[in-house]
Amino acid sequence: MTASARHTASYYAASSVPHPDYPALMGEVRADVCVIGGGYSGLNTALELAERGFSVVLLEARKIGWGASGRNGGQLIRGVGHGLDQFAKVIGTDGVRQMKLMGLEAVEIVRERVERFQIPCDLTWGYCDLANKPRDLQGLAEDAEELRSLGYRHQVRLLQAHEMASVIGSDRYVGGMIDMGSGHLHPLNLALGEAGAAQRLGVKLFEQSEVTRIDYGTQVKVHTAQGQVHATTLVLACNAYLNGLNPHLSGKILPAGSYIIATEPLSEAQAASLLPQNMAVCDQRVTVDYFRLSADRRLLFGGACHYSGRDPSDIGAYMRPKMLQVFPQLANVKIDFQWGGMIGIGANRLPQIGRLAEHPNVYYAQAYAGHGLNATHLAGRLLAEAISGQQQGRFDLFARVPHMTFPGGKHLRSPLLALGMLWHRLKELV
Repeated sequence: MTASARHTASYYAASSVPHPDYPALMGEVRADVCVIGGGYSGLNTALELAERGFSVVLLEARKIGWGASGRNGGQLIRGVGHGLDQFAKVIGTDGVRQMKLMGLEAVEIVRERVERFQIPCDLTWGYCDLANKPRDLQGLAEDAEELRSLGYRHQVRLLQAHEMASVIGSDRYVGGMIDMGSGHLHPLNLALGEAGAAQRLGVKLFEQSEVTRIDYGTQVKVHTAQGQVHATTLVLACNAYLNGLNPHLSGKILPAGSYIIATEPLSEAQAASLLPQNMAVCDQRVTVDYFRLSADRRLLFGGACHYSGRDPSDIGAYMRPKMLQVFPQLANVKIDFQWGGMIGIGANRLPQIGRLAEHPNVYYAQAYAGHGLNATHLAGRLLAEAISGQQQGRFDLFARVPHMTFPGGKHLRSPLLALGMLWHRLKELV
């Protein structure tokens, strides 16, 4: 088996549930919709369309969940996009409010998927935003007030510095905000469970079926090395791994590296001393740290976006000092797994959900900026609503927001964004 024929060597791959290998596409097939991409965006679009009676073929270049969907931090956090109020001039204040409500709905979609299809993915409720500086507390207070104004039905509670020991065994944080409507899960098992659900609903899934060419028109013809798909509608759901398949869309997304380490299994006492309530947590810095416990009590510690396109030579050596800054008590704990992958970032940090102007039967969803676990599920629903002609207005809210093409082509996009991120990091220091 080649490297591209299996999942990356992560903790998630090592602990994944038994799952089938789906065949490679051979010969010609026809469907109402062809979906390219076997991550959350593609799987959930396929699921939603199948439930609406469409015939769907899904093509994955490698394995289902091979990309960010099977490698991410497993943090299921409310919200979609960053700073949504900035889009009021395009979609109006009511449009912004609708987006904010959809950001809450997105988590509920995941909850429904897991419950309906009985997906064994260790779904656990409880999350805490960590405040690095006193000014972060004001932002969290504003978040809590906004959630109340949106009718959020889950417990939200602000914490001061003296209360943080109830959430985390570190003195690095000056406060936080608990959100019991967010949580964490095993992301690869979620993707594999959704693939099985899609197949049971009639979706034809093909792995090891990299798309080599697309013929656009009123009918699309999608080519792989050994087959073709004829479809009325096409969905591009490749995110950071779109590459050159559609240069127009790939120019609007920057692939950035993100990395995770997993410790050896901890004792019950060790685990409880780190995260007493078994919550997922995330800090407020630009170069964000996020971490949680796995079901077998490993600490999964992630973060450190890279824009160079090159992974660190030793991810464990790169990430371990970051973990020890938070938890110096883990100095003698072994790291069992280390891995990384690409996330897709757009210039305005809003997920890009829309259709191609020159080919209105081609839809896309990408650029989740590292917060894709819930946003991908929302994207799948919005794409299915638009393709089926239901609730087109929800899709249109996202489609109306313009997205800048990164200047400089694929070789200069990363250095330019790295400079921008450095500026934001410097601002954090003042």
